[in-house]
Amino acid sequence: MQALIERIKKEGRNLGNGILKVDGFINHQVDPGLMDQCGQEFARRFHAIGATKILTAEISGIAPALTTAFHMKLPVVYARKHKPITMPDQVFLTLTPSHTKGRIVELIISPEYLAGGEKVLIIDDFLASGATILGLVRLANSAGAQVVGIGALVEKTFEGGRQALQHLGIPIETLARIRQMDGDQIIFED
Repeated sequence: MQALIERIKKEGRNLGNGILKVDGFINHQVDPGLMDQCGQEFARRFHAIGATKILTAEISGIAPALTTAFHMKLPVVYARKHKPITMPDQVFLTLTPSHTKGRIVELIISPEYLAGGEKVLIIDDFLASGATILGLVRLANSAGAQVVGIGALVEKTFEGGRQALQHLGIPIETLARIRQMDGDQIIFED
C-alpha cells in the first residue's frame, strides 16, 4: 500500500538488529487517517474469508485491527500481556518471544471473548519472525476457533515470518514488504 510505504520511507528509521522505528505513526503515536486507509485495504483483501472476529496482540496491533474491524463490521479481541483482575481465573495463555522487548511475553485471552466455532482474522503491526502471530494462532486453536487469514501492516521478509506461517495454509496479506534494512536505507520488495 503506497501511502504506508511512503510514510515508512519518510519517517521510519532502522535502529539496527532488525528493529524498524515507526513510533510516530503506528506504535507510540498513531495516525488515524493512515490506519483507516490500512483498515480499508485489509477489509478489501479479506472480504471473502468469512471471518467472525479479529484477533490481535496489545498494544501495537490494536489500531490496525480496530480500523479493519470497523470496515468489516466485526468485533476485535486483543491478547493481553498482563492478566487484569477482571479476567476469569481460567484463561487461554501462551508464551512467545518479543523481538522488540528482548524477552518472552505472555499472551492472554479470556474465554469470554473467543470461543469454538469462531472464524478468526489475525491483524498485527509487523510480520517479522512470525512468533507473535504463531502465538495468536495457538490461542485461537486453544479456544477451538479457526484462523482464516493473517494480515500485517509491515513485513520484514528477511526475517522469515511468512515461511514460518505457510504451513497453516491460509491467506497472508501484508501492506508494506521490506526486503532489507541497511544503515539509513529501507529497501522494499517490488
